[in-house]
Amino acid sequence: MKQTIWIAFFAAVLGATVGVFMAKDRAVSSVSAQQATPGLARTTAEASALDASKYTAEERVNFNVYDSANRGVVHITTRSARTSAFLLFETPTEGAGSGSVLDREGHILTNNHVVRGAREIYVRLYNGEEYPAGVVGSDDLNDLAVIKIEAPEDFLHPISLGDSTQLRVGQKIHAIGNPFGLERTYTVGIVSSLNRQLPTADRRTMKSIVQIDAAINPGNSGGPLLNNQGEMVGVNVAIASKVGESSGVGFAIPVNTAKRVIPQLIENGRVIRPDIGITRVYKTEEGLLIATVAPEGPADKSGLQGFKLVKTRTQRGPFVYEQTRVDQSQADLIVAVDGQSVGSVDQFMTIVENHQPGDEIVVTVIRDRQREDIKVVLGGE
Repeated sequence: MKQTIWIAFFAAVLGATVGVFMAKDRAVSSVSAQQATPGLARTTAEASALDASKYTAEERVNFNVYDSANRGVVHITTRSARTSAFLLFETPTEGAGSGSVLDREGHILTNNHVVRGAREIYVRLYNGEEYPAGVVGSDDLNDLAVIKIEAPEDFLHPISLGDSTQLRVGQKIHAIGNPFGLERTYTVGIVSSLNRQLPTADRRTMKSIVQIDAAINPGNSGGPLLNNQGEMVGVNVAIASKVGESSGVGFAIPVNTAKRVIPQLIENGRVIRPDIGITRVYKTEEGLLIATVAPEGPADKSGLQGFKLVKTRTQRGPFVYEQTRVDQSQADLIVAVDGQSVGSVDQFMTIVENHQPGDEIVVTVIRDRQREDIKVVLGGE
């Protein structure tokens, strides 16, 4: 009995001793591990502070802008067909551009030239999912278009629209797009100038264009220009380059122009602009000479006059000859609209299009060598 008690006693002492040594060993191992990997011993906040210290304040702004907006940038590819002028067959062509998600209904903003004439349009989202798209509305004058896809709401991350009137020369800006098919490429630059003008295909002029030095290339068209808050302040549209690649001079349509156009494109499929009903003019040194007006249009109803066709008959013996000539003597010469002098069609249309259908404007003309003000109520087209 005594022998059994002593055996139990020595077993207990031995177990306690081994337990003490194992606990010390674990403690030493834990300390060693903490010394080898200091981050494990720090709290999450301390670790975050350490990570933040690795980057400058400017870099952290860049991270925030890209993280907040990149999922809202899409890659647009198009397929069209070009007809050969000589062989009378169609050659498939492909195009590419960028776009910005506007809402969770699938509306996407891009440049009109990206999707113009396309037979097929496909949109690839940030997660690699691709969907066919259709054009909801387009605006040739401002080179903007809205397209739409049917995608789950969780896949759509709208980009917030900012205020382009707050832009300043020298302000830092950010561009995201798909140059050369490289999806969601991010570049940084500054606003180089404001209120630039770009010619359009129909000899009009896009105004208030933002000039930037951020690198944009073919494929960036339609992508967002962002401020430091990750808000869209412009739509990248073009580059100035003789070789077709970035030369540090890029252009963007101000977002406030897009904000005016988007609701009409979604609702009407086009921009309803005021119509004055003058169909053709000739530019002269003194002003714009009206050639033709639309019958029963606003200009016609207000009494504005264009060229007249005068028919004359001449009888020679038994034959009667009828001739038609154009009489320009009665045509009105437009010199101003609402008190603003106009010397070009673009100036004239810009003033008119700053109004709404139904507005009344005053057109100043020279008629019979006299200056005359004529009121015109604008229609809508």
